[in-house]
Amino acid sequence: MVFEGLLALAKVLGVFGCMLAGMRLKLGIGPSILAGGFLLALLFGMGPGAWAEAAVSAALTWQCLSLAAIVVLILMLSHVLERTGQSLRLMDALAGFLPSRRLRLIFFPVLIGLLPMPGGAAFSAPMVRQTGTPLGVTEDEMSLVNYWFRHVWELCWPLYPGIIMTAGLLGLPLSTVVVHTCAGSLAFALLGWWFILRPMGPRLKALDQTAQDQTPPARDPLLALRLGAPLIVAIAGSFLLEAAVASSFPEASFEVGIIAALAVAIVVAFVQNRAGRDFLVQSLLQKELRQTLVLVAAIFAFNQVLTEASVVRELVKLGGDAALLAAAVFVPLLVGMVAGITMAFVGASYPLILGLLDQLGLRDQALAWAVLALVSGFTGVMASPLHICFVMTCQYFGVDPARSWRKVMAPCLGLFVFGCAWFAVLRAL
Repeated sequence: MVFEGLLALAKVLGVFGCMLAGMRLKLGIGPSILAGGFLLALLFGMGPGAWAEAAVSAALTWQCLSLAAIVVLILMLSHVLERTGQSLRLMDALAGFLPSRRLRLIFFPVLIGLLPMPGGAAFSAPMVRQTGTPLGVTEDEMSLVNYWFRHVWELCWPLYPGIIMTAGLLGLPLSTVVVHTCAGSLAFALLGWWFILRPMGPRLKALDQTAQDQTPPARDPLLALRLGAPLIVAIAGSFLLEAAVASSFPEASFEVGIIAALAVAIVVAFVQNRAGRDFLVQSLLQKELRQTLVLVAAIFAFNQVLTEASVVRELVKLGGDAALLAAAVFVPLLVGMVAGITMAFVGASYPLILGLLDQLGLRDQALAWAVLALVSGFTGVMASPLHICFVMTCQYFGVDPARSWRKVMAPCLGLFVFGCAWFAVLRAL
């Protein structure tokens, strides 16, 4: 059984290598992932016909279609704010409230991170560029800032599906889970500062010192609110509409509220900038929209192969059903890295972990083991070259995905080490 797990691992790693090679050879991120899914299907016994059927069925699911709609709306809103100069004007209006250059650089990714929006990195990327370019920050550095700080809330924010699913599977109040995971978000932010922001420190600090001799930017709260209205509508509207949908239509998907809020935000942006039909057509004909739709379909096709070819079940054999530590660390880490989605590793590993805890009479330690699995799996998600925010960020800034991926490894390793240490603390308590 262990040999079968090792063989499955070798196949998966080989597929990852092929996908990264395709990206490096400029074959396109979406086509590289689609080809990787096809190769994975062949290696795990699925024929070309079965793969094609799985890819089409995955592309037609509500999850895929809703994600595609969300990402398209995000790109349209970003396009309007960037092309009209509103995001730059908003950054200027906020300058008086954000004296630190480093704070300005991470502000929008952190703000957008409050919204559990798939592909939200595309939303904040133009704002990071408009903030970072005048500061002399490189495209590689901006891509790392945008990717990392976009996810600073994901380990504790109660609107993220992974946190909600964790609480549901454990049968615990959401507040209890958040209290035990919020330290992870703090560690995540500190790791981002140490590995990403700190190396830029001398340049940005010199700019801050130069700015002290200049007249400080004026503070106009009303102007900032007016210019930030589309973002406020998108974020606050998503929260409110998501809650309204959940209370009025319990069986409806939470994405409905996000889609509606983004649509309203786009209308607000168009009205504020008096943009007409021609601008709308330009937004819809963006090359990035077509590339993103291919990317979303490719990721869902890849995940469908994971399910239908029983890839996760084969990987689980590597640790053995009796190996609790492997189930709580290795399985979520690997599934998170393969799938690039938090809910994938939560759904794949938590039932196994809880079953093992019941067998071993350790159910009272379920929260500690769940937190370990959550941090391990999220480390895998952040280290995944299939993470949609990662691929969209690399695509927007035009950076080499393989080079960016290597730079993410150090903070990811730090996050994993923190998860192990925090697990030891929780068990002792």
